[in-house]
Amino acid sequence: MTEWQEISGSVTAPRGYRAAGITAGLKASGLPDLALIVSDVEAIAAGVFTTSVVRAAPVDYCRQRLQSKPGASAILCNAGQANAATGSQGWIDAIECAQNLAQILNIPSDSILLASTGVIGQRIKMDVLKAGIPELVAALSETGGDSAAKAIVTTDLVPKSIALETMMHDRPVRIGGIAKGSGMIHPNMATMLSFVTCDAAVSPSLWQQMLSRAADKSFNQITVDGDTSTNDTLIALANGQSRTPAITEMGPEAEKLEAMLTAVCQHLAKAIARDGEGATCLVEVVVSGATDDKAARQVAKTIAGSSLVKSAIFGRDPNWGRIAAAAGRAGVSFDQENLQIKLGNFLLMENGQPLAFDRSAASAYLKTAAAGAYLKEDTVLISVSIGNGGGFGKAWGCDLTYDYVKINAEYTT
Repeated sequence: MTEWQEISGSVTAPRGYRAAGITAGLKASGLPDLALIVSDVEAIAAGVFTTSVVRAAPVDYCRQRLQSKPGASAILCNAGQANAATGSQGWIDAIECAQNLAQILNIPSDSILLASTGVIGQRIKMDVLKAGIPELVAALSETGGDSAAKAIVTTDLVPKSIALETMMHDRPVRIGGIAKGSGMIHPNMATMLSFVTCDAAVSPSLWQQMLSRAADKSFNQITVDGDTSTNDTLIALANGQSRTPAITEMGPEAEKLEAMLTAVCQHLAKAIARDGEGATCLVEVVVSGATDDKAARQVAKTIAGSSLVKSAIFGRDPNWGRIAAAAGRAGVSFDQENLQIKLGNFLLMENGQPLAFDRSAASAYLKTAAAGAYLKEDTVLISVSIGNGGGFGKAWGCDLTYDYVKINAEYTT
């Protein structure tokens, strides 16, 4: 029994938030492409961003804003143009976006955070975006989380959102989140955007620490294709509107809130991995027996990111040798005589020795997962033990299909 329950509303489930998503005309497809999340009061803000040295202007903008002031009232996100590799003009466009929105919301421009997604090397269509902002602000609603989730996607097949609620001091505390991501997904961070809202009161430094740890256990543990993006952004707001006492240091309440934040991030991360371009199933890799959790996570994401493992899963081939090979090259030292590998309930290797197993039944297990209900019965579980240590970690990915190549071969054409 968990200490929280899932509720509806995504980023507008927590108190004091409104959101909206509209079709401004930034995408040639005519689909929604401009999203806004607003807190009724200035919120504590934290962020985790791409490690790429080729960064989008909104990434640098957010980093600077959060370094000078760990607070924000609004997040503006456009889809269609990445505003990455756009030179000094990209920075000018980012500043103009914030100033334009700030004027309409009547708040300081340094209270606005930005994100963009789309084709790298393309500037935002500024005239279109600025024309859409008044409509976007007018559309803000306490039930607008779902429309915002739809407006940030690109090649995603489905929008991604969740909200959880727990009780603290006899009052409900909620965390909601939305995300986008489908291709160019790899740890540190994945090609993704995610926005999280919370109505608890948390000190800025503690909120940043919580978010960074949650990212390491979620978004930094997913991979689709080994490519990290220029625009990866995870922003979390905490506005204190639950009216519960402020959390300023680690303790039972902080641990509970961080666990719920991690659960939100992991749900969104798994949704991104499952929605990997062309994917037919989610792959969850669980590694135990490592010297510490960091080592276990490293082995797990190496296996999840192996093109050979991913291809075998798509071919419904229980080729466990590829799993063993990926574990061995993960950069974590272990005795191969301690290696154990399971595919679902099928034990394939024990104490470093191959075991006889029903290959047809194992293949059927992979086929069943591919036909399973979305994010419920569509998960292939790979369990690996590398020793007797207490280190434990998980990673998520998907299979590698013909459609992945087709989607990305024709991305701009």
